[in-house]
Amino acid sequence: MRLKHLDFLWDVLLLACTSFGGPQVHFALFLDRLVKKRAYLTEEELFEIQALCSVLPGPTSTQMITAIGLKRGGASLAYLTLFIWVTPAVLIMTLAAYGMTFLRNNSILHYVLPVGIGLILQAGWYMAKKVITGPMYVIILLVTLFLGIAFHSPYIFPLVLVLGGIVSSLNYKDFPRQTKHKFVIPWANFHLYWVFLLFLALLGHFTEYFPIRLFENFYRNGSLVFGGGHILAPVLYTEFVEFKQLISSDAFLTGMALSQTLPGPVFAFTSYLGVLLMKDYGLLGELAGSLIGALGIFLPGTFLIFFVFRIWGQLKQYRFIRASLAGIQAASVGLTLVAVFTFTKPMVVDAQFVSLGIVAAAFVLAEKTKIPAILLFGLALIAGILGI
Repeated sequence: MRLKHLDFLWDVLLLACTSFGGPQVHFALFLDRLVKKRAYLTEEELFEIQALCSVLPGPTSTQMITAIGLKRGGASLAYLTLFIWVTPAVLIMTLAAYGMTFLRNNSILHYVLPVGIGLILQAGWYMAKKVITGPMYVIILLVTLFLGIAFHSPYIFPLVLVLGGIVSSLNYKDFPRQTKHKFVIPWANFHLYWVFLLFLALLGHFTEYFPIRLFENFYRNGSLVFGGGHILAPVLYTEFVEFKQLISSDAFLTGMALSQTLPGPVFAFTSYLGVLLMKDYGLLGELAGSLIGALGIFLPGTFLIFFVFRIWGQLKQYRFIRASLAGIQAASVGLTLVAVFTFTKPMVVDAQFVSLGIVAAAFVLAEKTKIPAILLFGLALIAGILGI
């Protein structure tokens, strides 16, 4: 492993331990550390990866950072990147399931969410300045914002991204022609994706062995859920709490609250669920449940990003594909603003003026100063611990 790859993995570990919030916050932190500070890739390349991952099912930020590892050092670095990125969150959620009740003191994390929202807003503003370059993209952004607020369906996320791409692809004549090369598709990872999905569905149908059925459930949800952890959580709640009644509502909601306020991928919530769901199988069974939850939810997205990213360079030789990127990115800005609206609405309704002020302060500090995001989160944690 070359030294620069070790530096990259160290930065991934720092991000895994300090990246509070969902994909929108993670994007802002990736942009700050991996692009501006370290120059591992260009802004344009990160925007492309973000647009690409946004239209795939699975954990968006995890796919993004895995793709960056794949771009820098091939498959081996990508797998190491994935492992380092998910491990801290998986460990925390596993320990939480074993009874780390002091983490349930959400007052400690009271100021973390407003800081995260401020960074989401700053990331959206930064992206908007880069990609909203004409009336068409303004319209795409506004339509996305309207649909995202008006319709609370997980299917809206991929739909508006695809529609944004289709609309902007009509501008393909503005892009120069490229010499087209023979299109070679490495199908291996796509075959792994659908073969696993089909095999586990059949196996889950014909067996009553609970660990296998559990793995099938997590893999299926990781294959089909768009929009991040806030979309995954209600789907799992319906299945495990309301329908199968395998977990109490309180236990589920406690874990969900933790996953929303801890660093790293929100999808690591499935490790917490895996431990609770395997409680009848003893200590080793519970540890296996954590592993089942993590592997089941992260594998399908990993297979997909390995497949799609490897043909991405070939797809870009077509003008309409290159033209579609700007529309996908404009729709991504709209979805970022939808996330800001969703998070701040309860603050407005409950007149949480201090929290709204922190959102505004975090936005201004991120936009106008060079204060690291990790310092802003650190100050928010200290304020929560001191009970300010």
